[in-house]
Amino acid sequence: MGLGFYLVHNGEYQFTHLIPKAYQRHSMKAEKSKEDIHEEQPSTPTALAPALKLNKIKERGLNGHLAFAIAAAALGSSFQHGYNTGVVNAPQELIEHWITEIKTNRTGVPTDISEVKMIWSIVVSIFCVGGMIGGSLVGTVADRFGRKGGLLLNNILVILAVIFEGCAKAAASFEMIIVGRFLIGINSGLNAGLAPMYLAEISPAHLRGAVGTVYQLVITISILVAQILGLEQLLGTDSQWPLLLCLTIVPAIFQIFTLPMCPESPKYLLLSKGKDMAAQRGLSWLRGTIEVHDEMEEMRSEYESMKLIPRVTLKELFFNSALRIPLIICVMVMLAQQFSGINAVMFYSTEIFITAKLAKDSAKLATMGVGAMNVVMTLVSLVLVEKAGRKTLLLVGFIGMFIDTIMLVFCLNFAKSSNTAAYLSIVLVIMFVVLFAVGPGSIPWFLVSELFSQSAKPAATSVAIAVNWIANFIVTIGFLPLQIALGAYVFVIFAVLQGLFALFIYKKVPETKNKTMEEISSMFRQISYQ
Repeated sequence: MGLGFYLVHNGEYQFTHLIPKAYQRHSMKAEKSKEDIHEEQPSTPTALAPALKLNKIKERGLNGHLAFAIAAAALGSSFQHGYNTGVVNAPQELIEHWITEIKTNRTGVPTDISEVKMIWSIVVSIFCVGGMIGGSLVGTVADRFGRKGGLLLNNILVILAVIFEGCAKAAASFEMIIVGRFLIGINSGLNAGLAPMYLAEISPAHLRGAVGTVYQLVITISILVAQILGLEQLLGTDSQWPLLLCLTIVPAIFQIFTLPMCPESPKYLLLSKGKDMAAQRGLSWLRGTIEVHDEMEEMRSEYESMKLIPRVTLKELFFNSALRIPLIICVMVMLAQQFSGINAVMFYSTEIFITAKLAKDSAKLATMGVGAMNVVMTLVSLVLVEKAGRKTLLLVGFIGMFIDTIMLVFCLNFAKSSNTAAYLSIVLVIMFVVLFAVGPGSIPWFLVSELFSQSAKPAATSVAIAVNWIANFIVTIGFLPLQIALGAYVFVIFAVLQGLFALFIYKKVPETKNKTMEEISSMFRQISYQ
């Protein structure tokens, strides 16, 4: 088609070539539909070229610019979420010993182990408390600073967290680690809403699920990286554990240098700020072509319809049935992800491997193998989500986990007396992680961006992400006491919840694969009127 630019003239968007011999203008009126274009019979093959090229672009989807934007947004944000979830596991004993020494030096009397355990539980769980706060702020930050702007500003919290955690040992203050973990928790809570929102808004409709899955993929990779770096042979030593905590600055630096090269979300620019030309420039950059007329028209239609309704508030989310139904779905799917038992299984996995007569070091390596399997299967789900669909993968995941968990309860009860049951327990743990990664691990993060229009998305995302972190906090705090009281039967609770969530998904969760925002909104309006 050649190098050129668009002009707006009498309500028409006209493409003008910069090469003199090609001063042809391909005008497309806003009201002209795709069917009208196909019905036209071009007089020459040249007239058909723009339409054919547009179809080719839609089929291709992914290009260098879009891939760069995905990497800049996801690596710098979800890496914080996963890395800081897993980084405290390996150096736990080292940091607890350090806390004991500090308490003893301060008071002059031996420190009780229960007091140290209480401090450690605060260090671990304060991350989730920060996540709740960060999650509840997503809507405000996304509206005021934008998706890209919010992600960039959020790195300030990473820098502050690294300062506190990095200086804690030198200052002999475990309180500084608590503050650092709280700050990085707020950062992760904000990232959990802003990054999937940005990824969903910059991706083409037919790649929306695959791109949204990238957030969970990076989480699984970063947890595995934290486990590997935490080995005694690397940074899991008495002198190196502060550096282990501070490495969370690396993805932040990466994002600070790469994300400014990417455009703000075109949807945010047009629908929230009314900047048509800026949105078109951003979309052209992301698609690697100036032929973005169809996508722009779709966004303009949504923009015109948004003018007729006021900005959605939290109150309206709960009282407007057309909004309340998708909100309930998002909240339930977020609860399902955290109450599935994945964190409990990952925590319990080393003990299961030891029960299966693996040496302690071998059990730790096997746990890393489970983490690697989580990464691989999340990669697989990235492909499957656009082929099988969201609802199908959620159902396969939760029904599979329900069966797997029931079998795991029986095997754990006989693991100490039966080698077969012990080895089968290992297989069931691996299968559980596989089933979780197929759908329940990744889909909840981007589903909220698919179920809500631009005006409701920030507020709905705040609610959904805050609920996710609250559920995460409950599992983190409640699992160990329940495990002590119930033993292997603690997994019966998760099995019951998995069954209930599977039933809810089957009855209530719609399929959003390849659907536009207008189609999804129309579907919920029809449901609310029934």
